[in-house]
Amino acid sequence: MQYRTLGRTGVQVGSLALGAMNFGAIGHTTQDDATAIVDAALEAGINVIDTADRYGQGESEQMVGKAIAGRRDDIVLATKANSPMGTERNHQGSSRRWLITALEDSLRRLNVDHVDLYQIHRWDPCTSDEETLSALTDLQRAGKIRYFGSSTFPAYRIVQAQWAARENRSGRYVTEQPGYSILQRGIETHVLPVTEEYGLGVLAWSPLASGWLSGAVRRDREITTHRAAVLPERFDPSVPSNQARMDAVERLAVLAEESGLTMIQLALGFVTAHRGVTSAIIGPRTLDHLRSQLAAADTVLSPEILDAIDEIVPPGVDLAPQEKFDTPPSLLDPASRRR
Repeated sequence: MQYRTLGRTGVQVGSLALGAMNFGAIGHTTQDDATAIVDAALEAGINVIDTADRYGQGESEQMVGKAIAGRRDDIVLATKANSPMGTERNHQGSSRRWLITALEDSLRRLNVDHVDLYQIHRWDPCTSDEETLSALTDLQRAGKIRYFGSSTFPAYRIVQAQWAARENRSGRYVTEQPGYSILQRGIETHVLPVTEEYGLGVLAWSPLASGWLSGAVRRDREITTHRAAVLPERFDPSVPSNQARMDAVERLAVLAEESGLTMIQLALGFVTAHRGVTSAIIGPRTLDHLRSQLAAADTVLSPEILDAIDEIVPPGVDLAPQEKFDTPPSLLDPASRRR
């Protein structure tokens, strides 16, 4: 396992982090499964576990809490808030009112007295940066969080939050968690240059592109991955972006074979090769999945392989731009454009 400094925090973290989104009903992963995965991940040198309140409406946090019991101090524990928790309209967002409640709920589910990294799961256009950063700073001073970060923020919102922190003399986001893979390289255009400029640690989610880069998806095979069952539209061959992804996957499979690598090693090695990325978050549902991904922990891709990847999917290109989660509201709501 390679270790890197998480932004400018001084905290050392592995190049692979364990994501717990699949723990529980989402991934059909039992508590015994989750504990075994955590055991194996820690033994392999992973020291970051990332979850969120929205994963199974708290189920993932509960399972993580049980799995890490007795070894809390050896883990950089990260969770997130912002997404709806139930149907009450104020049980979501990034307001002070909700974040304080959401954190207390997460601490109770995790059975800990603090988290190391508390992340705002998505930018909330209804709440000012000053409101959110002030609340997070107070939670940090109270000892309930060590650091705080953002997740899937557009580049301009990352910059705005940094300026708001400076203007109001509050704490600042020290990490960003964007989606990033060989098939979704859009963050190379704006987000990664901004995170490097401000010294943010970057924890990249979906480095296997929802299973597209797992090695199980090929043109001549029936697609049976778990994500295909949950989100069939992302694998529908009649969708042009899926056709483009399949074309890229076929070429990447040839490159991996010629290079003596698995598709997983190629995919994870690509993400961790970027100088702006701290860790790639893997989200195994089973021990076998974890083992296949751990095989990439020390993978270092040569410049020739990276150049070949650039020929298949050019830098800064998203092959499925409709699946991004950082589109500004001004582009989604016609009223904000012309009324």
